[in-house]
Amino acid sequence: MCYFCNPLQVSGLYYTMRELQFREALREAMQEEMRRDERVFLLGEEVAEYNGAYKVSQGMLAEFGAKRVIDTPIAELGFAGIAVGAAMNGLRPICEFMTFNFSLVAIDQVINSAAKINSMSDGQFTAPMVFRGPTASAGQLGQQHSQAFENWYANTPGLKVIVPSNPADAKGLLKSAIRDDNPVIFMESEQMYGNKGLVPEEEYLIPIGKADVVKQGSDVTLVSFGKMMLRCHTAVEELAKEGIQVELIDLRTVRPIDYDTVIESVKKTNRLVIVEEAWPLASISSELAYMIQRRAFDYLDAPVQRVTTQDTPLPYAPTLVEAFLPTVSKIAEAVKAVSYRG
Repeated sequence: MCYFCNPLQVSGLYYTMRELQFREALREAMQEEMRRDERVFLLGEEVAEYNGAYKVSQGMLAEFGAKRVIDTPIAELGFAGIAVGAAMNGLRPICEFMTFNFSLVAIDQVINSAAKINSMSDGQFTAPMVFRGPTASAGQLGQQHSQAFENWYANTPGLKVIVPSNPADAKGLLKSAIRDDNPVIFMESEQMYGNKGLVPEEEYLIPIGKADVVKQGSDVTLVSFGKMMLRCHTAVEELAKEGIQVELIDLRTVRPIDYDTVIESVKKTNRLVIVEEAWPLASISSELAYMIQRRAFDYLDAPVQRVTTQDTPLPYAPTLVEAFLPTVSKIAEAVKAVSYRG
């Protein structure tokens, strides 16, 4: 179920809506952009013959052929380097990592090549490309397959980093990412691929770097992105029963961050809670908290609260997984801690 998508905010127009899974929305974005621009192609492990590890690219090999939907060896550094070279030479690759945990094998190409080539070449080369795939925890997958690296990549000048929370945003943002002339990190949750939501049939783009005010409220500003938006929405509904009206903001993009939207909300509510599925040290939430106290300190009536994962590797036992992650109850408690109604 899609709780937050409000496609009317995309351009102020009315759209014909239909329900799609998250994976279907991503697939439509890639298909539409590949039909529109023959320079766009997809490469990665199992994206072609197997239709994608999570069936995001299902049917794309049959439509576009093996020259534009390319199965690669299990060699992330190698195929990421091929993608960067292709982008530098005028193509627009979509490079899929089976999980962003595996992107660490290729991180030299992402950070030292794709992110820096425009600066190092004094603008003679660009790397218009998308690195996409699943991020963060997905149940009992172990410590090496359950990590969130949004803040790692967002720390790198030259990259844009997108983490959508619903099918409509996923499609509109991925289309914008594919058309962008900069390298874009596009991170999806494994646990959201089957989620359904309303998506416009007509052509639409969502601008990179613009947050979405999902729900208006007057008491506390609650900010998150990606999969954690689902838990935030549930917490907001429960808090409303207690009379606490939360303003819920989906960042959508964590580089660039839409500070202005958050600041305007804090000026109204005077309170801020940030939820993130990542370790607390040097996180997106710590950066946002710093910027709010720097630019909106006089409007705060309570300290900024953060809800993050525990500062440990992810445990394997299901009870410990839940204890490790931000939960609805933890989010609600943080909101109550800053709310004058709490």
